[in-house]
Order: sequence, then structure tokens, then C-alpha cells
Amino acid sequence: MSFIKTTEQSSKYEHLEKMSVKELLTNINTEDKTVPLAVEKALSQIEALIEQVIAKMKNGGRLFYIGAGTSGRLGVVDASECPPTFGVDFDTVIGIIAGGDTAIRKAVEFAEDDKNQAWKDLQEWNINKNDVVIGIAASGTTPYVIGGLQKCNENDIITGSISCNAQSPLSQTANYPIDVIVGPEFVTGSSRMKAGTAQKLVLNMISTTTMIALGKVKGNKMVDMQLSNDKLIDRGIRMIMEEIPVTYEVGAELLKTHGSVRKAVDFFKNQV
Repeated sequence: MSFIKTTEQSSKYEHLEKMSVKELLTNINTEDKTVPLAVEKALSQIEALIEQVIAKMKNGGRLFYIGAGTSGRLGVVDASECPPTFGVDFDTVIGIIAGGDTAIRKAVEFAEDDKNQAWKDLQEWNINKNDVVIGIAASGTTPYVIGGLQKCNENDIITGSISCNAQSPLSQTANYPIDVIVGPEFVTGSSRMKAGTAQKLVLNMISTTTMIALGKVKGNKMVDMQLSNDKLIDRGIRMIMEEIPVTYEVGAELLKTHGSVRKAVDFFKNQV
């Protein structure tokens, strides 16, 4: 099968500048509705990769995301949300973007074209065989990402990928590729739109499913979340009240004393 960049094909909508605001919104929304269906078609691929991630992390391994531009930013976002949401250390899920942290806010020219830099960036984290590296690239052709996965493969490190073109070079490089084929973008080539949404959905699945499997969720609650603001403290207190028969004030004291919903509930239950 030949490789076709559907993410770069011309939009099926013409003369966008002549559309009303309502027409633009309606048409963008129409395209966005197709994304979850594209993700659904890739569920078996997503499952296969997550099984590998869970197995490695249960043995102390880490999960790395590498990407450039929008894809890199999405990886950084997902990784950065794991500590506050699930209470894991900051170096459990790690997002690396071509061009370094500067590229999170401002594009770094040609950073994605260096096929050797990703491996250098990974080595700064002492990457090893216990880890899993997932390359993210909507096009599936980004040299930074492909080069990083190639070096991981050479060093027996499990690799996965998330891309939005079928049979892409990236997918052919990864041990466990995920292909979410979203088709042409509303604005031709603007892969921050449907492709970016698809990548975000898949990343949500990977991190959330993995953390549940690692015991970071109880029932449907984030019992290990970090208590980093008043909203989360209040949520934590109410979670405690749902689990054990205490008042808001007692729940607040338990949470303050023990530092997490899980520890507070376990302490109380061990006392009765």
C-alpha cells in the first residue's frame, strides 16, 4: 500500500473566507464529529500498545512521549497532567518536544528536522529497556520522531506511535503503531485541528487506562490526586465523605493529616 498524506489533502470545503461565523462553526463541528469514530477504528491498536505500557510500568518503567509542534505539545500536556491527577512522580510519564521547553510556547525553526536529537534528549533521562517511548506525529513523517524511535528499536526499547496517515514511515518504524485516519482538515493541512483532537483522545486513553491499571483510581475517583488548590481539596473532602461516614470538618482534618484521599480513608477504616 502506497503512503498518502491524507492530512495534507485539500479541504472538502471551499471559500472559507466567504462563510458566515455560523457556517464556519457548523462545518468545523461536522468535521470534528468524525474524529471519535476514527479513534474507535484504532481501538485494537491502542489496546496493544497500552498492554505493553502497563507491563513495563508495573516493573518500574517509565512512559515517554516524543513529538514536534502540536504533537509534541499534546504529549507534554498529557505527561504534565499525570502527577496532579494520579499522584505519580513527575518523571513517571515524560513529554519531550523538539526544540526543548521553549518550543512549548514558541515554534523553534527546523527542530523537527533533526533525526538525531530525540535520542540525545531521551538519553538525558537515562532511557533504558524498562521504558516505553511513544512517538507522536500527525503526518507520520517527522524526522525528529522517527529518528528517536529508530534508536530506541536498536536499543531494545519498546516503541509506539500515534499518527493520522495510513502506512506512514512512523507507523512502520514503531513496534506498536496507532493509526487514526481523520482525513483532510477543515483548513487544508492544519493538523492541529482533527488530527490534534484525535491525538489528544488517544493520549487520554493511554494515560488514564494505564493509571487505572496501576491502581491510581479507586471506583471512579482520583484517590491519589495532588491537593494543589482549594477546588481539589474540597473535591478530596467530598470523596472522603462518600467513602466513610464523617462530616465535612472531619474529612478536612483527615485529608490535611494524611495528605491524600486514599490514605485518609484507609486510616479511618483501619481504626474501626
